[in-house]
Formats: sequence, structure tokens, C-alpha cells
Amino acid sequence: MEAVPDEMVKDPSGMSGRDGDQVVSQPSSGARKTGLFIFFLDIRRVFRLDELGQEILKIAVPAALALAADPLASLVDTIFIGRLGSVEIAAVGVSIAIFNQVSKICIYPLVSVTTSFVAEEDATMNGSVEEGEDLEKTSGVNTDTEELPPDHDSKNKGCTSAFVPTFCRKTGGKRGYIPSISSALIIGLVVGLLQAVFLIFSAKWMLRIMGVKPGSSMLAPALSYLTLRSLGAPAVLLSLAMQGIFRGFKDTRTPLYATVIGDITNIILDPILMFVLHMGVIGAAIAHVISQYLITLILLSRLILKVDIVPPSFRALKFSRFLQCGFLLLARVIAVTCCVTLAASLAARDGLTSMAAFQICLQLWLATSLLADGLAVAGQAILAVSFSKGENAEVVSATARVLQFSILLGVALTVLLGVVVHFGSGIFTKDIHVQNMIHKGLPFVAGTQTINSLAFVFDGINFGASDYTYSAYSMVAVAAVSIPSLIFLSSAHGFIGIWFALTIYMTIRTLASVWRMGAARGPWSFLQR
Repeated sequence: MEAVPDEMVKDPSGMSGRDGDQVVSQPSSGARKTGLFIFFLDIRRVFRLDELGQEILKIAVPAALALAADPLASLVDTIFIGRLGSVEIAAVGVSIAIFNQVSKICIYPLVSVTTSFVAEEDATMNGSVEEGEDLEKTSGVNTDTEELPPDHDSKNKGCTSAFVPTFCRKTGGKRGYIPSISSALIIGLVVGLLQAVFLIFSAKWMLRIMGVKPGSSMLAPALSYLTLRSLGAPAVLLSLAMQGIFRGFKDTRTPLYATVIGDITNIILDPILMFVLHMGVIGAAIAHVISQYLITLILLSRLILKVDIVPPSFRALKFSRFLQCGFLLLARVIAVTCCVTLAASLAARDGLTSMAAFQICLQLWLATSLLADGLAVAGQAILAVSFSKGENAEVVSATARVLQFSILLGVALTVLLGVVVHFGSGIFTKDIHVQNMIHKGLPFVAGTQTINSLAFVFDGINFGASDYTYSAYSMVAVAAVSIPSLIFLSSAHGFIGIWFALTIYMTIRTLASVWRMGAARGPWSFLQR
């Protein structure tokens, strides 16, 4: 990435992109400057595959495919399980909702901070250490660490700046050691084991919270599926932690390769275990667990070839930074989890038809919307490096491009979903009542794609800017508004009310990030200079 001199970014009126062209023109008067111009910055280049566009797509496309692969595999699961009957599809829907939401609480903070930490530390090592040199000799900061600039407002909450110990070096083509990598792997394994134990012993209790009562026909298949699926939790945490590591290296092809192999294995095993061996939902759960461990083994073998994952000493493990930043994102993901889990619970309480339709709509909603996460990954990786180097022009250019890409993606997904689901709902279920319910939710599932796309991309932008504090507090505020609206609208309008409330939730979530950038606050305060 070509560096841009700081003098070029002192004022947005003279800001230049990586190609050296003027990319924005604002009045140089004393009027307050905002960040909203970023949405329209050099918009004529949005379709141009220049250096920036190629870099974003090189990271985003494999990341999007990898992120979409698992939901798409879940859609295939949904199709197979739907052939078993409405009871089974509803039961598995509740179980998947529980597993995914508990996993998000564990996974999201870990993966999000890992990507930024690895990108920052790798940039520090590559930028400060010539081959064969020790950081002690090249660092002018101190003899123990090579520090990056402070992480904006997050430093006030103990989420300290990145650093690389002096004994971490790359010499003679040997594998280097990056502290965040081994720290992330250890945390992922421990949290994965704890998640498995928690889900196995609390499965019945959590199903009851989700509205599956003791006498319900959904209880037995839901309990069997959730208990067996929980055995794959350590693999899920480890594999996603490693995906975060590879994203920090701007390598999204390796996770795609591993994910595709694992998901193809899952799809092949599904009909064999479910129908040939007559294992039903148990077979679906076993197939998924096997695929997750396969993905983990592939990623681990590739990671070992790339870097040294064994810490040279205990002090090389930087758990404190993971915990400090992770707890901020934990509050955020709990808020998100409460909204989505509550929506699934309210649908389950409305009966089999509502829950079956909600499960199918939710899988479509997430499978397509998560494509935007590929752009989020690209934005996070590029911005983490640019912010750490103080390259404000690169920050603005990359932010503008990924936001513009996200809007185009959202519009395309709206059209695609509107056509496919309207004519293809019978793929997921033969139950005419469930199909009718799906068609009622279609305007919301398809119509919110642009909003969803912007929300997911802003997540990556905020994490790349290390804006963890605002991300956490703003999401808690969003949940405080969204949860009451979910309860009220679902009680008044049932299935339609749930999706209307989810639309409100995603809209407020997007506006919170737009305001942060538009007001030029936190990491965006440089726009006012």
C-alpha cells in the first residue's frame, strides 16, 4: 500500500487518494466539517478496478464467500431437515438459534479484535524490522516493545495500543511469532470448551426459555440436535479465531479453502446420515460437527506453516489486551444477541408454522446479508493498518469505497431475494401454510438488505478504527430501543410485527454508525483539522 504524506490530509479540502488525485473538495471556510462527504467521495470510481478497488475485492470476495458458505450450508441443512417435517424444521430452528447466539457471544469479540491486532502487529514488524534485525536495534520507542499509535477513544477504557515484544522477529525466512496469534488460539480453545459444557448441561433449560415447553413435540428433536451440535463448539471457536488471524494477514483465500471443504463434507454427509442411515436430525448434527473439526484441522496446518504459534515465554501472551477490548465487544454482542434471540423466541411462541417460516426467513436474511461482511473484513484489515501508520488519506479513501460497495451490494441483494424467494419458497418446505408465512416476511427480508449491508460494513470500519468503546455503548442503546419494539409489535401484529421490529433495529444500528462518522467524532476527529 502506497503511503500518503500527512501534509496531504491536514484538511479534507486538500485530501488526496492513493493515486495522487484530489478526491474531495470542500469549502475552506470556518464552517464545521463533517464526515458525510465520505459517502460521495470520488463516487465515479466505484466501478473502477484501480489499486484500492483491487485490494478491497481481493480481500472481500474470498472473505464473503467463506462467510456465506456456512449459512448456505445451513440452508442446505434446512432443506434436508424440511423434508423430515414441520416439527423437525421448527425444532432445529430453535436449536440453531440458541447455538448461534451463544457462539456469537463467544466468537464475535475474539474474531473482531484478533483481525485488528494481527494486522497492527504484523504491520509493525514488517514496517520496523529489516530481515535479520532485532526490534531492540531498530526501535526508538523503548527496549521492550515497538508501539503503535494509541487506539483512539478505546485507550480510555484500558483497550491499550498494540505492541510487539523485542523477541518477536522474522529472520532469514524463518517463521515469525506474533503475540496475538497464540493468545487468540488459547482463548478460543478454552472458551470453546466452556461453551460446549454450558450448552450440553443447560440445553433443556435454554429450550424452555425459547418457548419449547416440556410437552412440546419439538422438545426431543431440538434437545438431541442441540446437545450433539454443542460438541463442535471448540472447533467452531478455534476455526473462527484462525479465520480472524488470516484476515489480519489480508489472506482470506485460506479460510475460504478450508470452509468450502468442510461445508461440502457437511452437505455430502447430511443425506447419508439423515436418510440412508435413518438418523434424522441427529445425523444432521453429527455431519455439522465433523465438518467443523475438518475446517479447524485444515486452518491449523496452514497456520503452522506460516507463523510460529508456540509462545517463547508466558510473558509473550497478551491476554490483557484481548480481555480489555473483548469485554467492550462482549457488551455489544450481548445486545445484538438479545435482539435476534428474542425475535426467534417470540416466533417460537406463536407456534410451529411461525417458527418454521421465521427460521427459513432468518437463514435467508443472514446468508445474504453476511456477504457484506466480506467488505467489512476488507475495510477492517486495511483501516487497521492505515490508522496504525497515521495514513488518514488512505483511511478516508478505503472507507468511502467499501461504503459505496456496500450500497451497491444491498440493492443487488434486494432484487435477487425478491425474485428468488417469491418463486422458490417451495424449495425449503412443502407446507403451504409455512410458504404463505414466508411470503409475508419477504418484503422485510429483501427490503432491508441495503440497511443490513451498511450496518455490517460499518462494523468492520469501526473495528479497523479501534472504536470499540462507541461500538459497545451505541449497540446497547440500540438494543434498549429495539427490544421493547420487538415485544410490542410482535404482540400486536405477530409474525409481521417481529420483522417490522427487526427492520427498526437494523435501521437504528446503521444510523448510529453514520452519526459517528458524520459528526467527525472519535477516530474521525481528524476530518475537522
